[in-house]
Formats: sequence, structure tokens, C-alpha cells
Amino acid sequence: MLMNPVEFFRTLPKKECPECGQHMVEQAESYLMECDRCLAKREE
Repeated sequence: MLMNPVEFFRTLPKKECPECGQHMVEQAESYLMECDRCLAKREE
């Protein structure tokens, strides 16, 4: 049975940073895996 595409995306779990576990606010065309805080630590 096929699911409505809108319902599919609505039911996806929130994206989680693999470093700290914080939920991330996703933006279109974003392929980042870590949250902004963890990315800032990495650049230091």
C-alpha cells in the first residue's frame, strides 16, 4: 500500500546530531549531519 507523500514526510523522526544528541531544525537543501554547536567546536 502506498503512503501519501505528505504524510510520509510528516511522520519522519526529527533529525538528531550524532555528536550530542540534540534535535536539529532541518532546512531545505541542508546535508549537514552535526548541529551548529558541534560544528563550531570542530572548527576551533
